[in-house]
Amino acid sequence: MRIDKFLWCIRFYKTRSIATEACKKGHVKINDSNTKPSKLVFSGEIISIRKNQINYKIKVLDIPANRVGAKLVDLYRKDITPSEEFEKLDLLKYSKDYYRKKGTGRPTKKDRRDIEDYQDDEN
Repeated sequence: MRIDKFLWCIRFYKTRSIATEACKKGHVKINDSNTKPSKLVFSGEIISIRKNQINYKIKVLDIPANRVGAKLVDLYRKDITPSEEFEKLDLLKYSKDYYRKKGTGRPTKKDRRDIEDYQDDEN
């Protein structure tokens, strides 16, 4: 089965065209080598996928005949993604929360409302 169709069948990508684009952009690798969307997948191969800033690693257990239900996905693939990848995502979320130091730049809408409330209390 083609790699783009396989990733769509095991519900890793929502549509087959999105899976094809990911292969063309180099986000999908089979055994650490870049692949084209038409590359065939066989049982036992390791697929590396970069999606949402996480490097997923999955092992192909079997090839499905067509798209499978969400409960049956684990029959065809095994997720071997290291837990450090998910921890990196958590750190990235926390680093985005504090993008600006307090008191620098233009006030936010909440800051403006607090200032107006403070001024109204004084009058």
